Amino acid sequence: MLLMVSIAVCLSSMGLCRLCSLPWLWSLLAGLGLSMTLRGTWRFLYVALRTIKRDLHCLVVILRVKFALKRHLRSGCTIPALFAQTVALYPDKPALVCEATGEVWSFRDLAERCHAVAHWALAQGWTQGDVVALYLESRPELVALWLGLAMIGVEAALINHNLRKDPLLHCLEASRAQAVVFGTELSEAVSEVTDSLEPSVVLLSTGNQSDEDKMSSLSVQNLDPLLASSPTHPPAHKLKKGFNDRLFYIYTSGTTGMPKAAIVVHSRYYRIAAFGFHSFGLRCDDIMYNCLPLYHSAGNIMGVGQCLLFGLTVVVKRKFSARNFWQDCAKYNCTVIQYIGEICRYLLAQPIHTAEAHHQVRVAIGNGLRPVVWEEFVKRFRIRRVGEFYGATECNCSLINIDGKVGACGFNSCIFPGFYPIRLVRVQEETMELLRDTQGLCIPCLPGEPGVLVGHIDQNDPLRRFDGYADQESTNSKIAHNVFGSGDSAYISGDVLVMDELGYIYFRDRTGDTFRWRGENVSTTEVEAVLSSLLGQTGVAVYGVSVPGVEGKAGMAAITHAGGQFDCGTFLTATKKALPSYAWPVFIRLMTQIDTTGTFKIQKMRLQKEGYSPQHTSDPIYFLNSRAGRYEAVTEELHSGITEGRAFL
Repeated sequence: MLLMVSIAVCLSSMGLCRLCSLPWLWSLLAGLGLSMTLRGTWRFLYVALRTIKRDLHCLVVILRVKFALKRHLRSGCTIPALFAQTVALYPDKPALVCEATGEVWSFRDLAERCHAVAHWALAQGWTQGDVVALYLESRPELVALWLGLAMIGVEAALINHNLRKDPLLHCLEASRAQAVVFGTELSEAVSEVTDSLEPSVVLLSTGNQSDEDKMSSLSVQNLDPLLASSPTHPPAHKLKKGFNDRLFYIYTSGTTGMPKAAIVVHSRYYRIAAFGFHSFGLRCDDIMYNCLPLYHSAGNIMGVGQCLLFGLTVVVKRKFSARNFWQDCAKYNCTVIQYIGEICRYLLAQPIHTAEAHHQVRVAIGNGLRPVVWEEFVKRFRIRRVGEFYGATECNCSLINIDGKVGACGFNSCIFPGFYPIRLVRVQEETMELLRDTQGLCIPCLPGEPGVLVGHIDQNDPLRRFDGYADQESTNSKIAHNVFGSGDSAYISGDVLVMDELGYIYFRDRTGDTFRWRGENVSTTEVEAVLSSLLGQTGVAVYGVSVPGVEGKAGMAAITHAGGQFDCGTFLTATKKALPSYAWPVFIRLMTQIDTTGTFKIQKMRLQKEGYSPQHTSDPIYFLNSRAGRYEAVTEELHSGITEGRAFL
């Protein structure tokens, strides 16, 4: 009873007296009292008192987002409609700032550019459900393109601008796009795949057209003059899509094979952005520094979404620069920054600069901030609040660290465990198969026991939906049945996390054939295929290995090599042309034979355990010294330098 009264008092103190009067709340509290009676443990009371403020804060955020989602769902809102409301509130306020050129777009400017895109797309005869692939580096034009297309129901496929050749071709073909809009800076990459595209696919370029040599070999329309002559008033087009219909596609590596096109519906876009805004104390007058790529959900939804839906000004940086980071923040008076864990490490590695003492940043939002970096980062750069979160573009079990617990990526309430139905479940360590009890249900993990995160699926609840991928087979592979209860369905994250007794959850590892490096998910099977092709179909095993003090896992390639000289320089040159930088193997191991199973699946467990230490094998091992731009043989001395943080990754 004391705990129930405390909850009511806390809600009242938050100015939420209206919530206290709702019958469902008192039913929830009554159930809580019954739960305590049944448990009858002082331990539960201790945990509840330690976490009640955190849990109630998050409960209020969830309810606020949930009510907004239901309201928008009933009214048939879409992201373009919500953006129009923002424009009406802040027509002359800066919306997007292009750091590369210094150009500032007001909300009215952005709206007019979106309208021009919509009119142009209608003139092409495109209709609701058609797809246009967008392949360009981060800049405000990318936002105007996908949002303008969304105004008439056309769906954008946001292509990773680091992709080349086969992975790029796969993404373009998988999207079934009628057209490809690309930045002229990527014309060479486009020229490498044009012969393999369907003849009906229209190519359009945007950006600096001065490099005629690169463009001359392509049959391309210049999009910029077409948009410049297009009307800027709202198109007379009635959008037939609703809040749970498709907005665009974001590609994710998944657990195997080529990138998969994750479906982002309008309600999901709102949900991700709204949780960021309400959870981490953002304000409409904030200025956000966004150096994350706009083909990712972190940069385009968690970042740009704050502008489109809540009126923040967002500074768009084309590419992250550790040297200029704090200078940019000071120049544009930024109050919020976005990060991935490696960004924080890079910033700490920079020499002390006067700009880092003159910025106005108070909130940092992102994921992957390691505990050993967290406290030093906050202290050196005077960051008042870190908004760490966990999530994936397609997942329905995102987590938020709402109270700044160092090292945690989120939590699950011990008081209201069923309100946000997620769970860590036991898996078989080597196969990652879900373990089940005698009733056929998944087995929950105990505190301190690592397990795979799963989220209960309810397609009628925007918070619990799983919209999956453009490919139905890929969608089915992420769904498990009979997880929480008989007959239910749940999304399988594929990530291993661990929860402590207070409900704080900590990221542990990624399962399947992926690893995360430089803030990107790397598909090992994709890299294996590329490297094997480069080496004349030589056997290759790719896997991630841990490096002390570094976020994620560095890529390592075990290569079948019969003997003789292996030309590391030629290998590196070819790899750079075929793969994005985050997928280049940091380590190479030359082996006479790679172990496989009876069905010819590569056995990587032993290779991962042995890592890159020369003590564990007589095989030659090489390390990619990124500063020197070459592979170097791993000696005992170099191995010590890598593990002690003295080598440049």
